[in-house]
Amino acid sequence: MKKILAFNGSPNRNGNTFIALNIVTNELNQQGIATEIIQIGGTDIRPCLGCRKCIETKDQSCIIKTDAVNHYIKLMHESDGFIIGSPVYTSNITSETKAFIDRTTFVAKANNMMFQGKIGAPVVVATKSGANFAYAAINFMFGISGMASIGSSYWNSVFGKLPGDILNDEEGVTSLIKLGTNIAHFLNIKTDKGE
Repeated sequence: MKKILAFNGSPNRNGNTFIALNIVTNELNQQGIATEIIQIGGTDIRPCLGCRKCIETKDQSCIIKTDAVNHYIKLMHESDGFIIGSPVYTSNITSETKAFIDRTTFVAKANNMMFQGKIGAPVVVATKSGANFAYAAINFMFGISGMASIGSSYWNSVFGKLPGDILNDEEGVTSLIKLGTNIAHFLNIKTDKGE
């Protein structure tokens, strides 16, 4: 069975980013695709040291062993793709999301492009502005990793302040549902081609 991971970069475990990811994963589940939401926001993810040890060791892991990033890399490698969700903090993604992207991307590139051919999708939650910057910051990972970035009928972003407010963003919710449909469609094309 195909599987998509969804990483929640918000420290608010049940906030709007979690709700947004649930909208997408529920659609994927209805399309017969397994999903798992993984909480990274509010956890102790250390930033990349720029030590380049992953290039030397080529063991599909980061030299930092004190957090869960190596476990995430393994899950990502075994998956068919992943969604990365983040709220907007100062017109960009959360610091945990950035550290997660930096380390997982560096290790994957150093180990024969581990994520190449997988699908990726950003999901962003904003109060007012900054959504496009955060959207782009996540999408950069997919581009440099040789992944296919999946879009929707609009950028994969929703707007709201308090938990649950995004459900009032009708256009945003519709685009998240469409995102789930598009991911499923892409995975089914890959299956039909025997990939």
